[in-house]
Amino acid sequence: MKWLCIFFIFFSAGALAQNTEAFNSDNIAPKATLEDAAWIAGHWKGEALGGIAEEIWSPPLGGSMMFVFKLVVDGKASVYEIGHIQESGKTLLLQLKHFNSNLKGWEAQDETVDFKLVRVEGERLYFDEFTFERVSQDELADYVVIEQEDGRKEEVKFNYKRQ
Repeated sequence: MKWLCIFFIFFSAGALAQNTEAFNSDNIAPKATLEDAAWIAGHWKGEALGGIAEEIWSPPLGGSMMFVFKLVVDGKASVYEIGHIQESGKTLLLQLKHFNSNLKGWEAQDETVDFKLVRVEGERLYFDEFTFERVSQDELADYVVIEQEDGRKEEVKFNYKRQ
């Protein structure tokens, strides 16, 4: 379970792979609206981390797109996330919170894990070390930089199919 906890702790160092980029002090978040992210909306499911990963994204409404994430390992829910992409100024911000299977939160009550927008390019949204890619109308890929138990950072890909 320790590796699973480490998976969900995201860090902001340099970009480590070709599918993710880091937001640093030299970056300025680009102009973007929720229409740039609307294609993420839907019910997505795929295999990851030794189990089934599921994401459900709402269409843009009220200045945000909300989502829930669930990871099921050995037939049991092990981790949940809830969050949103919201319009912030003239750009986008991805924010989330983690929960154990009993819905006890990982972050303090008033804290979120935030990912600033780095760039929008074609069928990809690059947030800080977190990228969404529309592979096709019915396939979504998420790329996330994670820290391994030995301290190395590695990019992990989640492949999802529309449900």
